[in-house]
Amino acid sequence: MEIKEKIEEIVEKVKNDKDFGKNFKEDPVKALEELLGTDLPDEQVKAVIEGVKAKVNLDELGDKAGDLLGGAVDKLKGLFGGKK
Repeated sequence: MEIKEKIEEIVEKVKNDKDFGKNFKEDPVKALEELLGTDLPDEQVKAVIEGVKAKVNLDELGDKAGDLLGGAVDKLKGLFGGKK
């Protein structure tokens, strides 16, 4: 499995498993090694952790931007006789 695929898998686990997400935020190296069941070289672990953090942050940012843009669109609709 490629690193990119593994990062996607871990991102989903961080988002959907509250306990794992909490553990990942507190000690990402330990959480990742427990999930994978192996002790990896530091360079590989750090690369995966940074990839997961970046993806989670981008996804959260996208969700927030969508919420903000949706609110702005609703306000504009109200100004022009649409949804109030």
